Amino acid sequence: MTGKQDIMRQLQEEILPLQGFRPPAPGARIDMGLGPLAEAFPRGEFPTGAVHELLSGSREDAAATGGFVAALLGRLMRGGGVSLWVGTGRSVFPPALKRFGVDPDRIVFVDLRREKDAIWAMEEALKCEGLAAVVGEIRDLDFTASRKLQLAVEKSRVTGFLLRHQPRQGGTVAAGARWEVSGVASIPEEGMPGVGFPRWKVELMKVRNGRPGEWIVEWNDKFIQHEQTLRLPLFPASQNGLAGHPAAGIAGQAGGVLRKGA
Repeated sequence: MTGKQDIMRQLQEEILPLQGFRPPAPGARIDMGLGPLAEAFPRGEFPTGAVHELLSGSREDAAATGGFVAALLGRLMRGGGVSLWVGTGRSVFPPALKRFGVDPDRIVFVDLRREKDAIWAMEEALKCEGLAAVVGEIRDLDFTASRKLQLAVEKSRVTGFLLRHQPRQGGTVAAGARWEVSGVASIPEEGMPGVGFPRWKVELMKVRNGRPGEWIVEWNDKFIQHEQTLRLPLFPASQNGLAGHPAAGIAGQAGGVLRKGA
């Protein structure tokens, strides 16, 4: 039995690179602060050097999604480097990024008029190995365009985040993982006035060779703190771990980074 398991494990390791998942280069491993949630991913590691698609249906969810991405950017940029944030109608409030350990001066914001130009700019940026990550606020794109993004990150190993707010087209996108993030009510600290740390429901809807699930999580200014497992079919519920999202801007209650008027 052990021999068969070893063979299956070896086959999985050989298949993962073909699907766009390659292990980090020596010395390039990044602790994303996800704890047990990371077990949902192949090899138990958050897929860097891949494209992550994040869907949102309301402005509050868009704010929460932006915060979640900011928290991940904070981890990806801890070792230095800059990131690009591309879109046709920027919704993020740059000063709010500081809450997640991201210096806004290290984010290059590219604001364009046409969505097809934003897709092109994101693809070209993802080819640049010197970037820590690229975020694209792109509502709609077809499979061919998304495949170009995935091919770009497979060569450069830059991590891409595709933020799709109320997409008109719900077709298949070539992304390593698909997420949905929404805000939930915070819990004030005992004996302290005001609201508590931002909390969200994070759903990993799809991940290649991984295990989708849902979590209630909390951002505590240092890392993404896992609080409760709602659904993780192939893993037992865990009470200590990490996962997450953030807060500021217009939708503080939703734990987001949305700017006013977005």
